[in-house]
Amino acid sequence: MTVVTKQEARPWSSYIWDAWNKSPEERLFLRRLDACLITYATLSYFSKYLDQQNVINAYVSGMKEDLHLHGNQLNYITTSWTVGYVIGQIPSNMLITRVRPSIWIPTMELIWGSLTMCLAASDSFSTLCAIRFFIGLAESTFFPAIQYVIGSWYKQEELAKRSCIFHTASAVGPMVSGFLQAGIYNGLNGRGGLAGWKWLFILDGVISIPIALLGYLVMPDLPSTTKPSVFFTQEQLDIAQKRMDSVGRKPPAKFTKEKVLGFFSTWHIYTLVPLHVFFVNGGGGTTSMIFWLKSFNKPGHIVYTIGQINTYPFGIYSVQIVTTLVYAWWSDAVVSRWPPIVFAGTWSIITYIVLAATPVYTDIARRWTFYYFTGCLGGISGLIMAWVNELNSHDGEKRAFVAASCNSWAYVIQAWLPILVFPQVEQPRVFKGNVTMAFINFSMSKHYASRVTHSSFHHLRRHVASYQ
Repeated sequence: MTVVTKQEARPWSSYIWDAWNKSPEERLFLRRLDACLITYATLSYFSKYLDQQNVINAYVSGMKEDLHLHGNQLNYITTSWTVGYVIGQIPSNMLITRVRPSIWIPTMELIWGSLTMCLAASDSFSTLCAIRFFIGLAESTFFPAIQYVIGSWYKQEELAKRSCIFHTASAVGPMVSGFLQAGIYNGLNGRGGLAGWKWLFILDGVISIPIALLGYLVMPDLPSTTKPSVFFTQEQLDIAQKRMDSVGRKPPAKFTKEKVLGFFSTWHIYTLVPLHVFFVNGGGGTTSMIFWLKSFNKPGHIVYTIGQINTYPFGIYSVQIVTTLVYAWWSDAVVSRWPPIVFAGTWSIITYIVLAATPVYTDIARRWTFYYFTGCLGGISGLIMAWVNELNSHDGEKRAFVAASCNSWAYVIQAWLPILVFPQVEQPRVFKGNVTMAFINFSMSKHYASRVTHSSFHHLRRHVASYQ
């Protein structure tokens, strides 16, 4: 018979920060781990989103006119990146169970930072597409690999906070990109014979490359493979392995045919992958505000300057940062992922219904506010990935595969859906895009609620069986 022990009550301080109810040795270990892994992960994710967002900022800051871009070519440039991003994720995350993350991840960042600088030399639509494809291929390694590594070090009540703190960088990157482009346009446009949008790509690369070099120094591997260093003593690494043993989080083992087929024999992949697909594709309206602001400008009548167009949408990312952190603390406090996910999905449904149902120009304040609200969904990625790590603790390879599959299949849809429902020629109205986002968020909330019920039923059945 399996004995189910009652979980000890947590002191109130641990709801503020989970390390405060641990032993001094474990607190010291967690401080060092956070300082190395989470700091590097956050900085790198910031640089990734800085490099990912810059094409849109460059497009509205002169690139469109200089390279004679037209129609939906911006959509196709974005899709080129997405195709590379999709291709690389699953192979990279399987490889990360066999090679050192501290080498593989910074190396890929070094490559994508260098390629970002090469965008400044682009002189045609086809060149932009080619370089963006290889940037996407290099960036494909980062998100699922970092989530896998985070899941290899942290316990259940610690996971959401770390995943979400790291994920806030996905909002800081686009925000900084807007301010950076505005500053570059005002200060560097024409300097050295280069347009301001070209300087944006150069400076983004200059920011990314030192962060990659930092990764070689501070990025840990897995608890089972990290060697003692100036950052971690052998005693601290022993603590790390004991912590993971206590929650059943297994390190990578061997690949076998039965193991790989087993990836598809449980409900985990059929629950988690669709959930992440809905999340990634349910926030397409976040890019519409920048085109809405630009649409006010007519020949001979400038309402918003280039700087204002690039910086006013920062409120979207401010909302994302605040809600991401709220979701993280909420989720870890109740040790459950579903309440914030359903809340964010419901908020997004209302947001996109309002954007679809109301006129574009007759109530500026209302539309401005609801464009900002499109950022409320962005924070739940860390919760989904925390759930991926928890549910697949028993199998290191499966955990890596499911994490990569979540993001890869999400971007398979992302490769074509924006072209279909958010075509450039329909911005900023994009009625069908906003309706589609409302439907996707409804589907996400419904899917998650049904799977939580299914999961709870199976847990209950196992506990009942243990007493029989």
